[in-house]
Amino acid sequence: MVSKGKPSPRSAVDPLSNKQVARLASEYDLVDPTRPFPTGRVRPNQKEIDELNPKITRRLVEGAAKVLRMSCKLRAWGLDNVPTEGAYITAATHVTQFDVFVPMVAMFQMGRRPRYMAKAEMGKWPIIGKWFRAVGMQPVPRHSGKARQIEEESINILTSDHALTIWPEGTVTRDPDKWPMSMKNGVGFIALEASRRLGHQIPLYCAVTWGAASINHWWPWPRKNVVMCYDTRLDYADLLAHADAWGDEPPAELANELARRVRVRMKEVMANIRGVAAPNGFYDYRIMKEVPEVAPFTDPHLIDARALGETDIIDTSASASTTKTSASTKTPPAHQ
Repeated sequence: MVSKGKPSPRSAVDPLSNKQVARLASEYDLVDPTRPFPTGRVRPNQKEIDELNPKITRRLVEGAAKVLRMSCKLRAWGLDNVPTEGAYITAATHVTQFDVFVPMVAMFQMGRRPRYMAKAEMGKWPIIGKWFRAVGMQPVPRHSGKARQIEEESINILTSDHALTIWPEGTVTRDPDKWPMSMKNGVGFIALEASRRLGHQIPLYCAVTWGAASINHWWPWPRKNVVMCYDTRLDYADLLAHADAWGDEPPAELANELARRVRVRMKEVMANIRGVAAPNGFYDYRIMKEVPEVAPFTDPHLIDARALGETDIIDTSASASTTKTSASTKTPPAHQ
């Protein structure tokens, strides 16, 4: 099935200016993430490297790195936040397809080999589809009704002490100005359930890439600026406080809340890269409309209903308080 709607055109946003990149460079240590060990930290996870088809992986990373260098002027900061060992989750933005390759290449060059969830069609692309599968791609058959199975595979990756990369929007953003849009709560469910099984909070990081939306992929010259931030760890310990009372799976309201935190943090980081204020709302892909930003623990179905005029606006803060109080004891509906 084809995703609904179309991404806005390149002309919808301004290219990332040299002036803005200079401002970022004055505040952060920008490096070229396409080079081996770009931050100077040389601590490769040799066990992971040896497990994951090292020759094929090296060739794919080298090839992808060359394409990125030819297509744009890519810089990044925060890569020292990438753990040197153990399981962790990267939640990446999805403004363009570059948002797949930039964090993947960066983490591989830092010496890690995360598995990553990607649409199943990528695994069928000529030639490189086989390479994707060889270097850790976990195919996601969209609209298949197998969300629970996919989440379980992701949880198993983490509980097996491997890293996992997720694009929680599920497809390229449909926000007209290319901000992060509504997210499936699978990222929250996976993080919470894997953390419960391991008995500790699995590190979760946001990787935010901006600038590639202005690239003409048929003729990318002159090269545009692209910047990625690999953010500091996003804490969600409070959501795990009553994990022993969840029942069979994490409550949907907790998974929704963690997905909301990821989206809000992505907007904050992207606003910093772009040098503008983050929008007050977000684009809701389910109903293809812009909706106001919401309070913690707000039911996403209520957001849809309000935006469509199907219900009166309620006191979201009161709703949030009630939901939070009951989250540890209530048996939730199936997650979405």
